[in-house]
Amino acid sequence: MRKGWATMLAMLALAAPGAAQTARPMLDYASAAQIRDGCVAWASERKLAVAVAVFDERGTLLAFALMDGAASAVGGYAQWKGRSAATIHEASAVTAEWGRGPPGLATWEGGTPVFSTGGAALGGVGVSGAESAEDAACGRAGIAAAGLRDAKP
Repeated sequence: MRKGWATMLAMLALAAPGAAQTARPMLDYASAAQIRDGCVAWASERKLAVAVAVFDERGTLLAFALMDGAASAVGGYAQWKGRSAATIHEASAVTAEWGRGPPGLATWEGGTPVFSTGGAALGGVGVSGAESAEDAACGRAGIAAAGLRDAKP
């Protein structure tokens, strides 16, 4: 009888799930859309025509806008800058100082990483179509509009 109980307890222990994986913050579409829309509003107020691309931390495009009047090529540049910032967790102004690096490493200002209020890397936003400093400022304005951070605390 004892052997039966021991076998049953061993089987139950093996069937029980292990420790759950800790959930980590992720950038969702709603926040990505807020970043995009906040950046577009900032650019519109200044009569700028830009492209805005928002990526999650894995480098997946979540939200995109190509404003009326922006050159079609800047859409690709915005994506390049945003994906670089999202996956490397550094602003493209910083990676530009690194010189020519691996493919996908942005070497122009305008890509800004996105962090949670607690400092977790969530993704990045890339902006192109204005002066580099304006591209970066637009991205930061979009991040702030979503209630997120552009740097670790």
